[in-house]
Amino acid sequence: VQLQASGGGLVQAGGSLRLSCAGSGLIFRSTNMGWFRQAPGKEREFVAAITWSGGTTYYADSVKGRFFISRDNAKGTISLRMNSLKPEDTAVYYCTAGSTSTRADDHHYWGQGTLVTVSS
Repeated sequence: VQLQASGGGLVQAGGSLRLSCAGSGLIFRSTNMGWFRQAPGKEREFVAAITWSGGTTYYADSVKGRFFISRDNAKGTISLRMNSLKPEDTAVYYCTAGSTSTRADDHHYWGQGTLVTVSS
C-alpha cells in the first residue's frame, strides 16, 4: 500500500489550502481513509476521516467547520480542504488508510506526510 500526500505549503493565517492523497495497492473504493497531523514536539493527532463510500465523515473538534474531507473513488484520491487556517494548524499532515478511528494505533497504512505552515 502506498499513500502519496501533496498540497502542503506556507500560508498566512486565515488562508486556505487543499491537501490531496493518492492511494495505490489497495481496493481504494472499499477503504476508509483519514488524515492525522503532528506538530513539532507534539503527539500525532486525528484530524478527519471518511468512510469508504464517502457517506460519513468525522472531524476533530479543533477543525470542525473549517476543514472538509472528501474522496473521489474513481480517481483513488482523498482531499482535505482547510479553511480559516490558524498558526496552531501548523503540522505535518499524514493521510491514512483502513480506519476511521481517532486513534493513530488503529491506522495501519500511512503516507509520507506533507508540511503545512501557517504564519501569523
